Amino acid sequence: MTNLPPSINPETWMRSVFSSRDVRRGGVFKRQVRDVERIVGRDVFLAEVERRGFQALENGRHFIVCCNAQPIRRVRAGPSSARADASRGRAPAPPLP
Repeated sequence: MTNLPPSINPETWMRSVFSSRDVRRGGVFKRQVRDVERIVGRDVFLAEVERRGFQALENGRHFIVCCNAQPIRRVRAGPSSARADASRGRAPAPPLP
């Protein structure tokens, strides 16, 4: 771990991250991988995510944490999404102008 400014304490940082409103409401938050690795370490952070029953994704420079155990689906536009809407009884969204 690199030298941290005295104002950043790993335990305090973790407590702050995991006590945010988004976490309490089962939402989503993101943190830069670089910051996580520098402040608490990747393994410590991901162990806490798992301990809480959350799910983490890594995309580019960020960890994205889903603060619930709901399934994660990758979505994209196209004919398959229109079929999925129809099978759920919803009309497909009109195309954008």
